[in-house]
Amino acid sequence: MTRRIPESARLLPWAGPEGKPCYVLGGGTGHVSRVADDVESVQLDMAAGLLAHAVDMLDDRQVTAVQLRYVVARLAESLRDVHRIARSRGARLAAPGAGPER
Repeated sequence: MTRRIPESARLLPWAGPEGKPCYVLGGGTGHVSRVADDVESVQLDMAAGLLAHAVDMLDDRQVTAVQLRYVVARLAESLRDVHRIARSRGARLAAPGAGPER
């Protein structure tokens, strides 16, 4: 059975039980939407910091394989978060009436 997601649904930046996607309905001005905006902001800031740390590690000849594996695991988690944010924002841009008219 395939579930249809309403066009006004926003993919939230966190998963529900069993890793399933979470959505909120509405115009994007409610409490859950504001919390989602804050979470996305934190996730994007953390991704930028992690990326800068990974670049620094690549320049350091003393970094161990264990340290690199750890940072790669965190980068994968961060990329998953950023990808979810991009999908959510892209869907909202493509939705009819989702953005300002030009």
